[in-house]
Amino acid sequence: MRRLGFLIVAMLPGLAWAEPVVLRVEAKRGPDTAAVVESWAARFPEVMTFPLSGGWTGIGLGPMEREDAQAEMARLKAAGRIPRDSFIVPVPAGAAPVTAAAGDADAEAPGADAEDAAVEDASPRAGLAAGDYLRLQRYDTRESADAALAEWRADFPEAGLWQQPDGGFAITLGPVAPGVGEAWLQAFRAAERVGRFAAVLPAADLGEVLDEGADPQLPPAGEAAMPPLDEVQRALRWAGRYDGEIDGTAGPQTNAAIAAEVLALRAAPDAGSAMQALIERRAAWRDEMGLTTLHDPQSGLSLTAPMDRLQFLRNEQGLSIYGPRNESGAALILYRAPGGQQEMLDFTGLVTALGWVPAPERQVSQGSASLIGRNDTHIGQAEARVVDGNVEGLVLIWPVLDADDQPRIAAEMLDSLRYAPVAGDVPADDAADGGAAEETPGTTADAAAD
Repeated sequence: MRRLGFLIVAMLPGLAWAEPVVLRVEAKRGPDTAAVVESWAARFPEVMTFPLSGGWTGIGLGPMEREDAQAEMARLKAAGRIPRDSFIVPVPAGAAPVTAAAGDADAEAPGADAEDAAVEDASPRAGLAAGDYLRLQRYDTRESADAALAEWRADFPEAGLWQQPDGGFAITLGPVAPGVGEAWLQAFRAAERVGRFAAVLPAADLGEVLDEGADPQLPPAGEAAMPPLDEVQRALRWAGRYDGEIDGTAGPQTNAAIAAEVLALRAAPDAGSAMQALIERRAAWRDEMGLTTLHDPQSGLSLTAPMDRLQFLRNEQGLSIYGPRNESGAALILYRAPGGQQEMLDFTGLVTALGWVPAPERQVSQGSASLIGRNDTHIGQAEARVVDGNVEGLVLIWPVLDADDQPRIAAEMLDSLRYAPVAGDVPADDAADGGAAEETPGTTADAAAD
């Protein structure tokens, strides 16, 4: 086992990526794709498009170095200039640069504060657009209103501040097109983000603008029916919004997550259209991550894994070991052997002793255990469970530079983990004794890694 520990540790130094990456911001399909691409190119000078499966077109910012992309993603999300579920991928195959049309002088270079500079010389009413406004909250004092505005802008950087005819202060969002405001007001109410003073009002009824904010560009309601709830729950978990059971049941936690994600995603004010858009974003992400079905012949376990980033190394001591492909920094260990609660705890002890999960936080119950921890280079997560008299376990090692994707990858793996042996597999009890799985150059594990 000590030799095995050195093997895994030797896999971890290659965590840093050197290849350029793209900050993926959207996926579109249909006749309006070209217009959406043009819109992104008008705002950013380095935009790329790339083909996705099912006729979809991916849109990204870049290429750039990964560290620059991480900083740019954080900045643009904080400013509300890209969707909250945007993520970083290596430059996809078939990616092509897009240039803004001549005369689009407001394109923002990465790291620039073009909008801030443009607003400095504007008077409070300069460029104030016609239309309705959402009054989100009302306050009696300027001090409390300023504090509330700062909080709102963490999620809605476009929020503004008005002084009303009665002397109070209103936090606003607008302008919005006729008919759009009421739909979004209902979305804010469903998420319990506004109270009894929330309303849709024309600018004339709001009084004097103190801080105009910016146009939130809220889209109208769609017509999509609510997708199956189990798919909705998986998409919400992928977005970091839901950590409950995937049971297809519309309970309070699911409903709250849907309402919160409608506001965060801003794809549509109605839940059906918003959740359909979220599911499509998750599907595009799965394609870009190279998620495919891995069948491990030694353990008989089958699961969804990012095989573009993993390759089979060897079987040892009953463990199937997959190391990083192309210096991805990822690794995966699979295990299945006869046992119960004690054997499961022995497996988690081995995981800790070998340092696969650094300084782990543990959750242990009867029949299941979960460990997660991180250091400066990687995130380790181990999951184990007792099923039909056997211990099934996996360890995912993932580079800390791609921390946003780690919980998503782990969730995909755990959702799909099954014992599904096929003809020719080595039984778990034989593998535990160091059986013939040690030399298996022609197994399906090799095929999956190629």
